[in-house]
Amino acid sequence: TYSGKILVAGRNFGCGSSREHAAWALYDYGFRVIVSSFFADIFRGNALNNGLLPVQVSESFLQSIFRAVAQDKDVVLEIDLQEQTIRLGDSMQETFDIDAYKKLCMVNGYDDIDYLLSMQEEIADFEQKSSRYFLKF
Repeated sequence: TYSGKILVAGRNFGCGSSREHAAWALYDYGFRVIVSSFFADIFRGNALNNGLLPVQVSESFLQSIFRAVAQDKDVVLEIDLQEQTIRLGDSMQETFDIDAYKKLCMVNGYDDIDYLLSMQEEIADFEQKSSRYFLKF
């Protein structure tokens, strides 16, 4: 379960942010989770590649978050990446989708290179078992 800065944003967050600088800026500011009812595809990919979790919820759930924050600035949002759930206080919960590979990377703090490095043993085993299929130079 995540405990830290969460940015709750309106629909279509990241539209027009086709460069990684948008994700970098949000990460550098301290956000690790962004909640919206829709994310631009390029922004979503850049966010995931740079350690930001984009949590897409229904528009009605997003509006419930906005209403809750308007009533109480200390409202608690709980993000559980393992279970892929977001909880608003004790009253509401939704699930969210994330690619299995990106989830694995986020849970382990990996980027793509870290993931490949973690698989060195499996890669070596595969190469050894499949060596007869590779060309020899």
